[in-house]
Amino acid sequence: MTDRLSQLIQAVEEADSSKLLLEAVQNLASARLEGAIPTLIEALSYNNPGAAVASVEGLILLGNSAVPHLINLLDMHNYTSRAWAIRALAGIGDPRGLVTLLGVATADFALSVRRAAVRGLGMMKWHWFPDELREVAQEEALEALLFVAQQDEEWVVRYAAVVGLQSLATTIGNTQPQWQAAIQTQFNLMSCNDQVLAVRGRVWLAQQQLLQMFQQSNVPHEPDQAHDLAEQLSPLSSNDWQDILAKLYEIKRQERADAKN
Repeated sequence: MTDRLSQLIQAVEEADSSKLLLEAVQNLASARLEGAIPTLIEALSYNNPGAAVASVEGLILLGNSAVPHLINLLDMHNYTSRAWAIRALAGIGDPRGLVTLLGVATADFALSVRRAAVRGLGMMKWHWFPDELREVAQEEALEALLFVAQQDEEWVVRYAAVVGLQSLATTIGNTQPQWQAAIQTQFNLMSCNDQVLAVRGRVWLAQQQLLQMFQQSNVPHEPDQAHDLAEQLSPLSSNDWQDILAKLYEIKRQERADAKN
């Protein structure tokens, strides 16, 4: 443990006021040191929302190395720290958080947590997924986002679903025309029927930007092979992907069982 990291952690542990704790967590988070992850995780459970926000931002900056710690936290019964952990997972976009975000987006009782999960589905790092798994995962994300756009009573969550659907439509491009049709149908319905002007306005913006994207996709351009290769690199192991696949198949199995009932 470096002297700098030790000093930053010590400042968090010795903070004797809300202000000092917030400043100490902010300093620790901005350092972007992997050794700070356990302390940042612990800060999620403090009775200090500012410190929790700073911790979430720091964990997002640290990215994929923080994901195993966050997933372990999800097994605990402290709802407050679990909710903050979901926000961090959503901001990172690591595929290991996909199944958690799917469930939270459609079922959590806190609108702020649902909104974070929905945003996370829109920010998922789909380019990391193996080809044989990407379609299954994206189909589940599409179904969750459509459900939220259609059913959620909170306009801020529906707004986030519009952003997520636009992001997914951009990602899949022309490879899944039936999914694009489902997204466009949902946008058409929301643009006319959603009672909140802000949601309708965000739908109109999404429709305009998607139209421009598809028009530009017909213009020939030189592929950036180096960029494409870098985008495909994933730090996940084969065991990680097997675990994700098993969880997705369990979701599919449960959906079929529910449909029969």
